[in-house]
Amino acid sequence: MMATTRQEAVRSISSDTWEFRENEHGNARLTEIFGKYVFNDQVQRQRLPGAVYRALRNTIETGARLEPEIADGVATAMKDWAIEHGATHYTHWFQPMTGLTAEKHDSFLMPTSEGQAILEFSGKQLAQGEPDASSFPSGGLRATFEARGYTAWDPTSPAFLRKSSDGATLTIPTAFCSWTGDALDKKTPLLRSCEAVSSSATRLLNMIGEASVTRVMPTAGTEQEYFLLDRQFFTLRPDLVSAGRTLFGARPYKGQEFDDHYFGAISQRVLRFMQDLEHELWLLGVPIKTRHNEVAPSQFELAPVFSAISVSCDQNMLTMDVIQDVAERHGLAALLHEKPFAALNGSGKHLNWSLADNLGHNLLDPGHTPHENLKFMLFLTAIIAGVDRHQDLLRASIASAGNDHRLGANEAPPAIISIFVGTQLEEVLNALIEGRAPAGTDGGNLRLGVNTLPELPRDMSDRNRTSPFAFTGNKFEFRAVGSNQSIAYPAAFLNLIVAESLDAISDRLEALGGATAENIQAVVRETLTAHQRILFGGDNYSDAWREEAARRGLLNRIGTPTALADWSSEENKALFERYGVLSRTELESRFQVQSEKYANTINVEAIATRDIATTMILPAAMAHQRQLAESISSVSTVLGADAVAGQKELLVTVSKAIDDMKHSVDELLAIQEELEASEAEPHEHAVAYRERILPAMDAVRGAADLLERLVDDDLWPLPKYREMLFIH
Repeated sequence: MMATTRQEAVRSISSDTWEFRENEHGNARLTEIFGKYVFNDQVQRQRLPGAVYRALRNTIETGARLEPEIADGVATAMKDWAIEHGATHYTHWFQPMTGLTAEKHDSFLMPTSEGQAILEFSGKQLAQGEPDASSFPSGGLRATFEARGYTAWDPTSPAFLRKSSDGATLTIPTAFCSWTGDALDKKTPLLRSCEAVSSSATRLLNMIGEASVTRVMPTAGTEQEYFLLDRQFFTLRPDLVSAGRTLFGARPYKGQEFDDHYFGAISQRVLRFMQDLEHELWLLGVPIKTRHNEVAPSQFELAPVFSAISVSCDQNMLTMDVIQDVAERHGLAALLHEKPFAALNGSGKHLNWSLADNLGHNLLDPGHTPHENLKFMLFLTAIIAGVDRHQDLLRASIASAGNDHRLGANEAPPAIISIFVGTQLEEVLNALIEGRAPAGTDGGNLRLGVNTLPELPRDMSDRNRTSPFAFTGNKFEFRAVGSNQSIAYPAAFLNLIVAESLDAISDRLEALGGATAENIQAVVRETLTAHQRILFGGDNYSDAWREEAARRGLLNRIGTPTALADWSSEENKALFERYGVLSRTELESRFQVQSEKYANTINVEAIATRDIATTMILPAAMAHQRQLAESISSVSTVLGADAVAGQKELLVTVSKAIDDMKHSVDELLAIQEELEASEAEPHEHAVAYRERILPAMDAVRGAADLLERLVDDDLWPLPKYREMLFIH
């Protein structure tokens, strides 16, 4: 029998020796290559006139407005630096509401009247670009005929070079807004939220006597999980190509049940990819610190050092692009979807978040005695209160079709938002609420019972991998963020709710007469008492927690359409408007965009499900059905009655699965046609797609995955889980 394309791919991958090119930077030291392609502080100091450099740094560090003449000086130096590195073009790099990045390249070349050309780049070109805004999602902010939009240079995030074998492009991080001034991107609300939380945090710090604090900056370190598989397998899976996840696939013989992939030895092919990836990211100034195998087979993770949160957001978007570029170079495909394989762990993007003042202090550092650290307790209390008040917003910020497959499974936090602070801090908080001294909170040392092993200082708390929002020593880890999404919305929403909570504490202290020790203790106690319900240190995956959370009155927004509905509440509109993060129309536009994106995502998956089922799986299954029938006919005179009966029973099973699949495909098509013909609003569409299309797709998959176990392996057209996950 002729081998299928799938089997040919298996043989090709299994026999390939995978010789890789030497890295172009050879054995160059990390300190020599890090940030080589970034117009960073060191380059700015070297190339900018003193007055221009000081003005630019003042803008970056204090948020002061940058004058046009300063932009001219920066543009000249930036152009010269870029050209020296082989750049011929520049682009304003922005983050529209698609959730991806966007760019339009312009050449530095400018013809002269003499028929020659010069290389030109002005401060005006640096500060503002004009891409077409009509074809980006705007949620009603812009109509198709209203095309004008602007990109605005973000000087707080350094420009960088994207290199290729034929040159380089100067890439300038920007915000994106409409001609009417409405934000059309994800970055602008993030930058606005940074200003809001800075103002509120500075107010409280000044109130408690820290008059030298003039600015507070949210910081972040964004972990990134992803899958890798051979690119030949990827191209043979139309569902992966179009939807980013497998819409079909029977469970493999072996999955992750042995826990042997997590932190296991990294294969040579993957390690070479990781080393190449890290070099690329280090050149771009992305401070990648760790790499390791994750829980599921072929799943991996990297994590950077902390940066200012808007920079961390830019770097993570860049990291996702580079991961996919480098993977392709290594004959691999990188999957960033939250749940590319059923019955295996999905991928998250843990947003490690903290606050730092302009003096370099981490405001979430508890010190050795957290109950005596006044500043820490105030900020911890504000965060606890903010998360409790606005569980709905944090849940909505991480809502997506992909993340719905992951949240609540035995791998990721549930849709119920809660906070884990650890045993030591929980005792401190309980003591404050009860007005007593905390019990002994010294973590002490871990003695391992082997003389040659050192004593280990015990951390202040254990870790809770099931918690969606966990305190991890000197920061909070928002673990519910999906691997494929920008951190911009989760970070902006978090900044916003903390800003409001800090102001509520400041207002209360002012009402009591000032920030005396007695008043601070009273405000902390009453605030913690009011919001204690959000604290939970147990297993967030358990049914018992779902029941307990309901008794506590915590929200459980199951599914993206339900979660997104909270964006449009009057309370939330007023909150975003009060702090200038999003106007009412801007917030409503995002509700519409996210709802439409959800419905479109499910619709694409449904079309792919139908197409793959009818053009690939059913033909293979029917070919197997014919072979069984022919086999029964030809051997009925040779084999005994029992053997023939077994063959007939198998034929009946296969035939029923084929009929079930045909019926489920017809049902899916009918529902799709009905929904596509309706004129429902985007959110109504989203609800319908979740309630009707997803179950219909599951029915098709159920029949298909059964057929995968029944159909002759020589006939099956799609690479199987056991191949994609374990053959490299």
